[in-house]
Amino acid sequence: MKRGMGIADARAMHPTIEVVEADPDADRRLLESLADWCDRYTPLVALDGLDGLFLDITGCAHLFGGEKPMLEDMLSRFFHQGFGVRAGIASTAGAAWAAARFSGNHIVAPGKEEAFLGPLPLSALRIEQENRTRLESVGLRTAGAVMAAPRSPLVRRFGAALLLRLDQALGRLDEAISPRLPAAPLSVERQLAEPITQIEHVQLVTESLATTLKSQLEQRGEGARRLALILFRTDGAVSRIAVGTSRPLREPPVIQKLFHEKLSAIGQDFDVGFGFDLIRLAVLSTAPFEIRQADLVGEANDDDADIALFADRIRARLGEEAILKPVTVESHLPERAVLTVPFAREVKLENSAAKKPGKARDPVPLSVSRPEHPIRLFHSPEPIEVPATEVPEGPPLHFRWRRALHRVVRAEGPERIAAEWWRETIPKIKVKDGEDPEVVRNRVAAMEAARLTRDYFRVEDTEGRRYWLYRQGLYGMSDKAPRWFLHGLFA
Repeated sequence: MKRGMGIADARAMHPTIEVVEADPDADRRLLESLADWCDRYTPLVALDGLDGLFLDITGCAHLFGGEKPMLEDMLSRFFHQGFGVRAGIASTAGAAWAAARFSGNHIVAPGKEEAFLGPLPLSALRIEQENRTRLESVGLRTAGAVMAAPRSPLVRRFGAALLLRLDQALGRLDEAISPRLPAAPLSVERQLAEPITQIEHVQLVTESLATTLKSQLEQRGEGARRLALILFRTDGAVSRIAVGTSRPLREPPVIQKLFHEKLSAIGQDFDVGFGFDLIRLAVLSTAPFEIRQADLVGEANDDDADIALFADRIRARLGEEAILKPVTVESHLPERAVLTVPFAREVKLENSAAKKPGKARDPVPLSVSRPEHPIRLFHSPEPIEVPATEVPEGPPLHFRWRRALHRVVRAEGPERIAAEWWRETIPKIKVKDGEDPEVVRNRVAAMEAARLTRDYFRVEDTEGRRYWLYRQGLYGMSDKAPRWFLHGLFA
């Protein structure tokens, strides 16, 4: 059979042949799953086209008794999963690619790349079909013939890509692969003599691995901020379970509890297949570990650590968005001054006012006390009706909120909050003949700023209830009448 042959011709040669509709997406997913499985040999695994994988096994072969036992183990495991594969090992990616596809299960000794590649066809150099055809037309039919030819004429006639591939295969130029997954800074693993299928056994192995990991973290003066438990099944499937932490962790029981919560959340959906024969615990990110000072009885009491651990366990079971925390944000407007983010996220706040030169705000002196704000702030200010005020710029005499009329007996204020100038948007203006556009623009900008300016008042009604309300807009400064809003409640 040949590529491109018709189905009728193929069936004439092999009547029992099965025809299946191609599914490139499924093929890609299968190749990616095989790449994940190869993580048992090295964390540096890259996809090679539609049907190949690159594994950078530098520093890994001794864990399997050498390159030959490692290659034999890999081929055996693929065979038992139902895959027929060809593999090769070499000190360069190009030579390994050629060994896998044109020699089959061959190990090229360092320094022997030229002798190995010499008799192979041009396809072994990974060059385009067009260039191969042109090379063959001038009598260069093998990689060795290309190596023996003068380099300058080759570049002029066939382009630099030809010599690039040749030099990469011979090790004259470095060729880096692009791994699917980043390599973890730290990882420990356990190869199991017999596959395990019980979650309790997985947790015991996890805590044991965390104990080994703790010593490595202590040597680095770091703690884990994100960890992954990678479970390799005997049938080739790989499960990855990741957990995050609110603060750097080292303690094995704590790490085990986080993965226990994660596994409990997965529940019956966690498929162990025929069991796991390799379990790896990897640290995906780290942070400096802060040593806590112990008290007189030898205990380092830290309420924040207890809260962080509780939050981490909830997040492991329910997800990253299950627990949120408030963080302050640079904003003049109260409803924008607080933002809720996931509990473990570190937020770097920037002073928005400092983003534009010449517009930085003066800091408030420590001796100046800020006005009292309510303990309950509405998510969005609610509009109220204010029939009358003593003076145009003064507090209301009474107001109507949610159909109830409240008479004001005491008021404090105003506390003026200007519009956020870095968010200001000037509406489109039409300049009449004879008018200065800059003057018109400044006048419109002043009116827009006045329309958005807020004057806050703290008021108390006849029932003793206290409210935080504001008037938006300034009298006489805008073509629209000011409006009133209720923004919060005091205790």
